[in-house]
Amino acid sequence: MTKEEAKNRIDELNRLTAYHAQKYYDEDCPEITDFEYDMLMVELRNLEKEYPEFVSQDSLTQHVGGTVKEGFEKVEHEVPLQSLQDIFDFDELKAFDERVKKALEVEELEYVVETKIDGLSVALEYREGKFVRGATRGNGLVGEDITENLKTIKTIPKTLKEPVTITVRGEVFIGKNEFEQMNLEREEKEEPLFANSRNAAAGSLRQLDSSIAGSRPLDIYIFNVQKVENIQYISHYEALQNLKDLGFQINPVTKLCKNIKEAIKEIEKIGENREDLSFGIDGAVIKVDNLKYRETLGVNAKTPKWAIAYKYPPETKETIIKDIVCQVGRTGAITPMAVLEPVKVAGSTISRTTLHNEDFIKEKDLRIGDRVFIQKAGDVIPEVVSVLTEKRTGSEMMYCMPEVCPVCGALAIREEGEAVTRCTGTQCPAKLHRNILHFVSRECMNITGLGEEIIEDLLEKGLIHNIADLYELQLEDFASLKKDGKKFAQNLVDSIEKSKKNDLYRLLNGFGIPTIGANAAKKLARRYQNMENLAKASVESLCLVEDMGEVRAQKVYDFFQQEQTRDLIQRLEKSGVNMESLEDGEMVDDRFAGKTFVLTGTLEKYTRDEAKKIIENFGGKASGSVSKKTDYVLAGEEAGSKLTKAQGLGVTIISEEEFQEMIK
Repeated sequence: MTKEEAKNRIDELNRLTAYHAQKYYDEDCPEITDFEYDMLMVELRNLEKEYPEFVSQDSLTQHVGGTVKEGFEKVEHEVPLQSLQDIFDFDELKAFDERVKKALEVEELEYVVETKIDGLSVALEYREGKFVRGATRGNGLVGEDITENLKTIKTIPKTLKEPVTITVRGEVFIGKNEFEQMNLEREEKEEPLFANSRNAAAGSLRQLDSSIAGSRPLDIYIFNVQKVENIQYISHYEALQNLKDLGFQINPVTKLCKNIKEAIKEIEKIGENREDLSFGIDGAVIKVDNLKYRETLGVNAKTPKWAIAYKYPPETKETIIKDIVCQVGRTGAITPMAVLEPVKVAGSTISRTTLHNEDFIKEKDLRIGDRVFIQKAGDVIPEVVSVLTEKRTGSEMMYCMPEVCPVCGALAIREEGEAVTRCTGTQCPAKLHRNILHFVSRECMNITGLGEEIIEDLLEKGLIHNIADLYELQLEDFASLKKDGKKFAQNLVDSIEKSKKNDLYRLLNGFGIPTIGANAAKKLARRYQNMENLAKASVESLCLVEDMGEVRAQKVYDFFQQEQTRDLIQRLEKSGVNMESLEDGEMVDDRFAGKTFVLTGTLEKYTRDEAKKIIENFGGKASGSVSKKTDYVLAGEEAGSKLTKAQGLGVTIISEEEFQEMIK
């Protein structure tokens, strides 16, 4: 490679890694696998080592990826949250060991080996044992204040067992089973699936609305002491045990090793058993245990010299696509599924995997009979990685999406601008079963006892044909499903009767309107207060609801224009199902529509919640932090840093008296 070729390739790699780092760190929606990104970084690092004259300060080998998301306060880390250099074989690990021993002039070194958890790195600050602030890593020097989101994680102690002033570092993650369940629920609602657990965790924590983080099964393991007052640790392993005593949940896979040979054995053991772990990992971390040695070794611009990360290669297996079949979702989405020659990948046998949609099949050029490589994304979701076109025999068959629903035979169409093909049948059994299952679920009408088997029995016996039929069933209808089923039947009847008193938002969520989940249903119910108002709402009016948008507004409008929807609502109302919102929040008018307010200081005439409610009732939004997008800062007595920031950004600052004039 000539110097010019090397420079061009380094420039290209800098552009590619910066782009994919932004997708990974800032947008939480990567377009390539971790392994593919790692290989780009390895190539860049090797070229920069060979041609140091072309190393740029903007290169991701020189600093950590990630920026502060707009809307969050910046946090400067007193101790930088560095990343780790990655290695991919044991020869590199042995070279690291030799390099460190030579620098310290010692014969042997003790190491701590830990799993490298696939999540989002955060710093937690405690003052005198009280949790006061939490932040993302960001670029290593400056992160985002996500304290309120972190407070929703049950395994983060709010008060330590001793009044210690300490800053620790941990990894927020979502367990494998929890992630799989979360994606199943999203699939049921036909919401986009998370690509992997890391992005689900990161996306949850980087939401301005802390209720979103609170609704996700987030967990955390602590793996390092960044800074501590009045405690002198000798070793990293000792520090971890003390963290456990203080009430922190530390990384459960942590092993003190006498030398590099023991460390390698532990890494191999983790690799062999990784499928049995309850959380996803993308490697193992090897750290020098002695803290004085760490001080001697020091750090590079981006990475410590006393630690390194061994990355396991993704396990891919070859198999055959024996067939492609379709399943019909709750809202009629027809999803192609690959029926595979069973193969064991990352500890489990895979015989089916989703092919997402028609575009995915075309992009991969998938055919029935193809030999393909599959792997588990994030150690959880099986996916087709590539087709072995060189192994085609000519007997493979092209696949076309069905023109009719495979369940009910109704016309199947793909609307312009959508990737999904849908069944148009209004009485499709596949949709009906899932619709009812969704309607009775805990987050919707919460009818306990109506599980999948009971719903199936009711459908088979012809006792229900739509949701409204549930409210017309009699005690004897349920009793007929089980021997000696009187008690079971009475419990069901009582639960159905109780559900009639639910808030309007639960009913809206139960309807399964495309793109409308529990949060959106709450906002609609609060805005319109009753079913009649909502059913009459125009697309323009619906667009004014927070986070609705034109596409979602159109979906809601279209749903209420259907005759079958009107019939359903009439039957439910006749059965006594509540059609009113049980929360106050009727909008007076839209004078604050599209405007964002931030409250700071102590108000004389209103509590914070009262002022926030008034703003929302006039169509506005109350935010917790000041940014360029803030329209007004309502400043009371003893206003602090938010007022200062607003003045610096030129945001309009109003007093309580001016606010009263605005709401007259």
